[in-house]
Amino acid sequence: MRAIKIANEKKRDATVSFEPKNKESKVLYVLPDNSSPKTVKILKTTLEYDIPSLTKKYDNLENIAQEIISHDPEIDIEKFGMLIDDTRKLYVSKDNQILYGVDLYEIVKNPDGSEKERHLYTKTRGNINAESPIMWSGKYFSKSEAIRMFVFSKKYQIRHVNGLTYDFLYDMAKKLHENKQLMLIGSGKKGIQPLIFHDGGIPYRAFLEGRINGEKYCLILHLTNLELKEIKQDKEVST
Repeated sequence: MRAIKIANEKKRDATVSFEPKNKESKVLYVLPDNSSPKTVKILKTTLEYDIPSLTKKYDNLENIAQEIISHDPEIDIEKFGMLIDDTRKLYVSKDNQILYGVDLYEIVKNPDGSEKERHLYTKTRGNINAESPIMWSGKYFSKSEAIRMFVFSKKYQIRHVNGLTYDFLYDMAKKLHENKQLMLIGSGKKGIQPLIFHDGGIPYRAFLEGRINGEKYCLILHLTNLELKEIKQDKEVST
């Protein structure tokens, strides 16, 4: 169970659970023997047979292309296609030497591909179950307005974990259901900062939707990191 610490409009908080609601596919994939397929990792090549190593051996890409046509030097017959598991990511130098104590940088480039700025990569920290709860911002959006302004890429259902949190979430859903609007929620004192679901994760803006049906309720957390903006036309310059 994944946990999220959330506060209502009265700034009273509780830790509850959330889960994705993925739509089940109606398409069933099977192998020729009617067994279910499974995902595997296959070794494509080793360092001795990748393009940088072959470039050193054959001087240039044209020579490599000719050798590939003639002798397939990029394929290790003994290892190519092996099933592998328990892998680990490593950073290597241009000479394929393992690097330790690597500093990662974020590089921003101009439209022409040139480097605009570079700075040390800062790993984001998850904040949905931190000491400070996720807050209501007090900013409502109609559903039609939110759809026109943002591209929603994920959604989670927030669920209670006991009787007390049922009442807590039901009242929250009822408030949103009666208003027929989405509430912008987020981190920070004003509830307008993005949500980060795990360390190193992507920041998302979050909108809370509530529905009730009798004693039943549904709280949906809609996530977006892409805002739609109007394309501005260049003004014609009079001559």
